[in-house]
Amino acid sequence: MKKWLIGLMSLVWACSFISLSPAPVRAIDVWGTGTIDAYTNDQNGVGFSETDPRTVVARIINIALGFLGTIAVVLIIVAGFQWMTAAGNEEKIGKAKKLMSAAVIGLVIVLMAFALSSFIINAVITAVS
Repeated sequence: MKKWLIGLMSLVWACSFISLSPAPVRAIDVWGTGTIDAYTNDQNGVGFSETDPRTVVARIINIALGFLGTIAVVLIIVAGFQWMTAAGNEEKIGKAKKLMSAAVIGLVIVLMAFALSSFIINAVITAVS
């Protein structure tokens, strides 16, 4: 397990080192005011945003649920890896099954939350507009 953790941490370190490339970076614009240039800190559309606050909240919720869905999928992959490398050890297989079932339940909850939040946000935006 220690070797696996060290390998994972070195992979994260390598990915973070690669992310320090000198390529121009565009930030995610949650507020809808325009793109932000990371080098010059110049923002298109300086001033107050004309974006509806409900749309901003919807974007934030979608980003958060997307992040949670990604975590659930990564947990499913990790559980599958643990199961495949268990080498017939029933204890390790049992732990992998528990992790996989918990990750699948979490993914189902995240997908249901996404569907529910999309329905509610669309209903609110169309009802008030």
